[in-house]
Amino acid sequence: MSTTPLTVEGAEKLRQELHNLKTVERPAVINAISEARAQGDLSENAEYEAAKERQSFVEGRIVELEGKLGSAQIIDPKTIKADGRCVFGATVVLEDVNNGDVVTYQIVGDDEANIRHRKVSISSPIARALIGKYSGDVAEVQAPGGVREYEVVEVQYI
Repeated sequence: MSTTPLTVEGAEKLRQELHNLKTVERPAVINAISEARAQGDLSENAEYEAAKERQSFVEGRIVELEGKLGSAQIIDPKTIKADGRCVFGATVVLEDVNNGDVVTYQIVGDDEANIRHRKVSISSPIARALIGKYSGDVAEVQAPGGVREYEVVEVQYI
């Protein structure tokens, strides 16, 4: 069984979602199904079909989250001893070699990735190019518009 890397924050968000699904969503769906059943003929009852579909989604997501959390390898970036190397959980300050733009990304698990929050997936091209690099190194990233080069300005473990 393979492990799923997660940051402490990412694991907590998945736990919260799982808790919400089990304590709020699941009971609401069960209630909606029982109300729809009370209306009579189930063969032409759109509310019943919608509630059953929602139940299927909720139960599937619960199984998925339990599996991910069960196989999770939770990594706390603050405790990483990587001596300035880009690793999972690190926050990396980059400078675009071509135009000088500076960006900061944290390398996180697939479920945590959110570009708006500057979190990139460990399986993304930029994260794969950064892994193992040190401050001062240049990473070549295969982007849709061609190869882009980023200089690693700083590596933080926060």
